[in-house]
Amino acid sequence: MELGKTARYASATAALAVLASSFVFVLRERRRPTPLSPRLFFLLENPLTGAFVGAPLLVGRLGLAPGMDVLDAGCGPGRLTVPLAEAVGPGGWVVALDGQPAMLGRLEGRLRAEGVRNVRPLLGKLGEGALLGEGAPVVGQGGFDRAVLAMVLGEVRDRAGALRELHGALRPGGVLSVTEIFGDPHHLAARMVLKEAEAAGFRLAGRFGSFPAYTLNFEKEPVLPQGTSG
Repeated sequence: MELGKTARYASATAALAVLASSFVFVLRERRRPTPLSPRLFFLLENPLTGAFVGAPLLVGRLGLAPGMDVLDAGCGPGRLTVPLAEAVGPGGWVVALDGQPAMLGRLEGRLRAEGVRNVRPLLGKLGEGALLGEGAPVVGQGGFDRAVLAMVLGEVRDRAGALRELHGALRPGGVLSVTEIFGDPHHLAARMVLKEAEAAGFRLAGRFGSFPAYTLNFEKEPVLPQGTSG
C-alpha cells in the first residue's frame, strides 16, 4: 500500500515538475522573441499539431495555382516548403527564407533527397531587408503572389517592420497568410495580428479556424484599372 502511494506521489511530482519547467520555458520565450531551435522542431512536426496546422491544410488555404511565386518566411526544415513547391509546379518558385543556417541546411538536404528544384533557400531575417534590399530575390512581375508565416510572426523582434517588408514584397493583390497555434511560446492573438497587419497596409481577406489554431489571410490592395474607383 505504501509502495503504491509512493509511486503515485513520485508520478505526480514528476508531472508537476514538467508543467513548471514548461511554464518557465514559455514565459522566458515570450520575453525574448527568437526563432524556434532546430532541436525543438518536433513540437511542430507531430500528429497532434498536424491535425490543426498540417501542411495539406495550410497549403489548401492559399488558393495556389501553377506558376505562382511564393515566399515561405521562417521556413525551417521545409515542413511547408516542399508541399508549396509541389503546388506551384515547375513553372513557379518558392523562396524559403530563414535566419538559421542549420534550418536551411536541413532544408537543402531535404530538397536534394526529394529532387525538388523550384525552391530557392535564402538566409535572412524578416524586417531586416532580406526581401527588399540589395541581393533580394527577384520573382514574378512586381513581387510574390503569396507569402506564408506559419507560427513565425511571434518570433520576429520587429513585427511592424517585418509586415511592412512583406507588404512591399507582395505584388498588388497578393496574399499574406498568417497561422498561429495556441501553446506555441510565441503565439499571437488573432486580434493583435489583425491590428498589426492592417497598420502595415493589408486588409483581411479570409479567416480559417479558431481554437487551438487559426489562419488569417490578408490581401495587398490590388491596382485598379484606370477610370475605376474603389
